[in-house]
Amino acid sequence: MRHAGPFLAILGIAQDAGLPQAGCRRACCVRARRDRSRRRLAACAAVVAAGRRWLIDATPDFREQLAALDRIAPGTVDGVFLTHGHMGHYTGLLQLGREVMNVRGLPLHAMPRMARLLRNNAPWEMLFRNGNAALRGLRGGTPVPLAPGLSVTPLPVPHRAEYTETVAFRIAGPRRSALWLPDIDRWESWTTRIEDAVASVDAAWLDATFFSLEELPSRPAAEIPHPPLRDSLERLSSLPPRERAKVRFVHLNHTNPAHDPRSREARLVKARGFRIATEGEVFAL
Repeated sequence: MRHAGPFLAILGIAQDAGLPQAGCRRACCVRARRDRSRRRLAACAAVVAAGRRWLIDATPDFREQLAALDRIAPGTVDGVFLTHGHMGHYTGLLQLGREVMNVRGLPLHAMPRMARLLRNNAPWEMLFRNGNAALRGLRGGTPVPLAPGLSVTPLPVPHRAEYTETVAFRIAGPRRSALWLPDIDRWESWTTRIEDAVASVDAAWLDATFFSLEELPSRPAAEIPHPPLRDSLERLSSLPPRERAKVRFVHLNHTNPAHDPRSREARLVKARGFRIATEGEVFAL
């Protein structure tokens, strides 16, 4: 199906390791190995305009996601915008190198610490030595124009910064805008109220890594901070229905029961007026 005008395509909705997750023997992953319809790729999106395509993050599922994007909108890959340096968001960049695609001079849009991580560490630095990629610096709050009336703006957000800073992206088109925010520590830690961020766009994909912190009892919550979906529902349910309808929850961990649309948790999300993001969804800009 062809789509007129620029749009955002959703290529993955899971946490970095996808569903099923390697080595997991819990029921969620056992079911997903048996039933392909339950499988989910790592969170990723693409901005598409007039045959040109820009990826938001390069995940471990890069191969499958590029093929999915080809089915939605064939064309060239004109760049990659990187949110941060956790494994599910940049390790797919290796597919650009001479062992696989061997692209030439592909722009990688990155914040300063993210750029340093890539430039100064193997195997990423080989992409630049071999001419496969070229770094393009990002500055928080400064739009990057992609086409007439189309831009991407990085928005710094608080998230575990072991190696790099983290950004969300505001994608503004000629008619509509979207927010891609797959990772944040806590809504309360951000200098922007999440309610205001949602109000400023026409659709928002928001971090919903865990439904509740009880999903991983063996891991201290401080090690993997994310706003639990249960808490986000409580906070955002004060929004009017029109605002709630903008929100799609994304970056679901393999343990998050809301992956299953028949689950009590997924039904609660829908009943409150929100959505769980879907792979293959297209949002006109």
